[in-house]
Amino acid sequence: MSTSAVEVSGEKVKVMWDKRLIEIFYDICIKEILKGNRPGTHFTKGGWLKIMTNFEKETGKAYSQRQLKN
Repeated sequence: MSTSAVEVSGEKVKVMWDKRLIEIFYDICIKEILKGNRPGTHFTKGGWLKIMTNFEKETGKAYSQRQLKN
């Protein structure tokens, strides 16, 4: 399982990702790679924006690019 820190009432709290969230994130990343939004070893800014938007749309959880990268 993966973790990520989110801020709750000014405090950073680690969040556990379950298998479903990880699979959704992977699927979104793969789609962006196939669309050409990862021309080398990193996603483009537009690719990251689409990843963040689609992840929030599918899960209801809003994470920043930095949180998703970690």
